[in-house]
Amino acid sequence: MTEDKGILIKNIYYMLTYAFQVLRQSNYEDVATEEFETIHDMFASVLGKGVAQQLKHGLYREYVTKADELTTLRGKLNFPGTIRLKLQLAQKLACEFDELSENNLMNQVLKTTMLILVRQENVKPEHKSVLKKSLLFFDGVDTIEPMSIRWDRIRYQRNNQSYRMLMNVCRLVIDGMLLSTEHGNAKLATFLDEQNMCHLYEKFILEYYRYHHPELRANPDQVQWNLDDDNDMWLPSMVTDITLKSRDGRVLILDAKYYGQQMQSSYDVQKYRNANLYQIFTYVKNWDKDNTGKVSGMLLYAKTSEEFQPSNQFSMGGNKIAVGTLNLNLPFAEIALQLENIVQEYFAEAV
Repeated sequence: MTEDKGILIKNIYYMLTYAFQVLRQSNYEDVATEEFETIHDMFASVLGKGVAQQLKHGLYREYVTKADELTTLRGKLNFPGTIRLKLQLAQKLACEFDELSENNLMNQVLKTTMLILVRQENVKPEHKSVLKKSLLFFDGVDTIEPMSIRWDRIRYQRNNQSYRMLMNVCRLVIDGMLLSTEHGNAKLATFLDEQNMCHLYEKFILEYYRYHHPELRANPDQVQWNLDDDNDMWLPSMVTDITLKSRDGRVLILDAKYYGQQMQSSYDVQKYRNANLYQIFTYVKNWDKDNTGKVSGMLLYAKTSEEFQPSNQFSMGGNKIAVGTLNLNLPFAEIALQLENIVQEYFAEAV
């Protein structure tokens, strides 16, 4: 049974399916029936289908600034460049102008990631073939140094929303890279970057509940500090990972945690991570300003290979605080059952 960091490869696909609803489109249906030996092969399959779908609508184009020497003025005049041309007796003007181009950051990231996957030995030939066919349409797009990509420069708008999932898959691939100096080859790490998996894990749980339980209005919510005055100027903001809310006023604050090691050691004694417990307790008590006891909190860890897995419930000041695990190394139907059991425990009468 194929795994990546204790997670079935197929389950990472399902997590992506929920995190990015675009994967529910019909052109991805056959991905769900495939068996993947490696995470890279799965990414190649998903990206191959995603890029092929995007090509049907055309690659995203945006205005980029270009400089050229022209016989007539276009855009604005570059005075130093034009003077240099005059001194060379060239009958041209140095111009700077904006032009719609496919050679933009998003397409450069796509091309670079596809090339990385095509070069991986553990990607199946049929998936490489799909990527190579798509690369023929990227002839006018430059590659980019993977480690120099500024992900914060990527901006989404109405006409490039279809790139959101593609860019996130590319980031998972590129952030999982280890650059090898041997023969100048780039190799992918065995495991995905923990931080990126944490984001995917959190997004998956949020979107699962949004899709299957709209009545619980799953959202990240800002928790207001329960103060006696309005002096909150220097206090940090509190934003939950996932908040589930029923119409009868019950609230469950879920904090999704993905660590390679869940427990911390103190003098050889295993204990829950202090910061995590403090955080969820703070969220719950500040939300439940009137001490109704209807607000609960749960630290939901992704299960690891550690011998001891945290699972416990506490009553703290009239509120239930729980620590649990979600086993991602099971058939997906059983993962869904674990999430459904949480709903039944806290909202049995509301669903």
